[in-house]
Amino acid sequence: MEEEKELKKEKKNIPVLPWMRNPIDITTFDQCSLDFVPFLDPRLVVALKNMSITSLFPVQLAVWQETIGPGSFERDLCINSPTGSGKTLAYALPIVQMLSTRAVKCLRALVVLPTRDLALQVKEVFSALAPAVGLSVGLAVGQSSISDEISELIKKPNVEYGICYDPEEFSYELQSAVDILVATPGRLMDHISNTDGFTLKHLCYLVVDETDRLLREAYQSWLPTVIQLTSFSIDGNFPSADDLLPCSYGSLKTIRRVGTERGFKGKAYPRLAKMVLSATLTQDPSKLAQLDLHHPLLLTTGERRYQLPEELKSFKVICQSKLKPLYLVSLLQSLQGEKSIVFTSSVESTHRLCTLLKFFDNLQIEFKEYSRLQRQSVRSKTLSAFRAGQVQVLISSDAMTRGMDVEGVRNVVNYDMPAYIKTFIHRAGRTARAGQSGCCFTLLRKDEVKRFKKLLQKADCDSCPTYSVSSEVIESFNSVYTSALEKLRENVESEKFQKSKIRLKSSNVRKK
Repeated sequence: MEEEKELKKEKKNIPVLPWMRNPIDITTFDQCSLDFVPFLDPRLVVALKNMSITSLFPVQLAVWQETIGPGSFERDLCINSPTGSGKTLAYALPIVQMLSTRAVKCLRALVVLPTRDLALQVKEVFSALAPAVGLSVGLAVGQSSISDEISELIKKPNVEYGICYDPEEFSYELQSAVDILVATPGRLMDHISNTDGFTLKHLCYLVVDETDRLLREAYQSWLPTVIQLTSFSIDGNFPSADDLLPCSYGSLKTIRRVGTERGFKGKAYPRLAKMVLSATLTQDPSKLAQLDLHHPLLLTTGERRYQLPEELKSFKVICQSKLKPLYLVSLLQSLQGEKSIVFTSSVESTHRLCTLLKFFDNLQIEFKEYSRLQRQSVRSKTLSAFRAGQVQVLISSDAMTRGMDVEGVRNVVNYDMPAYIKTFIHRAGRTARAGQSGCCFTLLRKDEVKRFKKLLQKADCDSCPTYSVSSEVIESFNSVYTSALEKLRENVESEKFQKSKIRLKSSNVRKK
């Protein structure tokens, strides 16, 4: 996997940047009832309660203090917090509150995520909050055609017929139809390069979610492009939110000026405020330098870099390699239909495991495949069925490891042991979220046990008892397993043949 290759390249002793040495400890904050959150807009209180949220978690309260409270967005924030701790709402809430007083609509907040599924999830959070204060949220992920996205993101100004406008004073510029945009890097770059009226000149807030992944993969150089488009130019004239003129009197204007006021020596002001977030935030100075952070402040949970959810229980399942699928079946049956996610090491492994299990008779477990080999529409449908409880088990590649939030996931199963602690943390974090309890099971061969123990020690996890599965269940499926393996081989050969036919057909079409 690309993540594993990249991690191998990282030096063992990367120097820690000075600002990372004295972080704010999120664990010193207590959960706080909405009624006692200072300065929180009453309209947002209602919206949050409609989302069944009655209090803010520690990470949300810590970010609130540094944005709406005394911190007042004076510094860029780096948030390293465990999965399921509430990071999405931590940045969505202060951004919506800060933009709630805007007078003219233009794109002022951009949230970038590595995958469509994550972006859709984050957009739902913003969509539950923003309308309460008159803001609108857009989505740019390539889920629909670019023309459909443009119609959602860009609008033409209303012109009243019968009224004469002075062409020197009136601009027929296209305008943003949204205040906040949630995007994936590729489609964001499409709009930057090709969409008339799409501009980042008014941008006040940039959120980089799953930062380590977004910094690891180039994604068409989206980050330097965004930084450049929102930086100070020598003229200093940029449209902005501070010097607003009514649209009928010309373009929206902001002056981003260089000055020494408020510690902004040599930098543009008003500046673009940034928030970067991950459960496993990189410490590599060269990667963090790409973000061009302003007096960054690190918020983290304690001194440990890698942390598992507090309410997570970890177990290992020792199995014979040749009978591994049967150990998985026995484990899933012992979980009695609880909502579970099974992780494999690759999309190919996911597909083959799902295909194999389909050949088992009377399995009495509703399961579905979830990987990037599938179309977005198929993944979305599968995820909806899983969320609704129509599917008990999702068998997934690492497409689900980062950020995906599915309520009620009780168990995570590592069918293949992850090679790195980062992967383990992101997988395990699909359960035991938001203070709930959950279990993580890892299937291991005997020769993997020692390496797995060392892996867990990196997250200070010393307790991982062995979970015994039913040998009777394993024996009862032996004959079915032999038959299923034969059917799997036939299926694999058939799929290879179909793929070769498609490649041959495509090749012939190109030659013509």
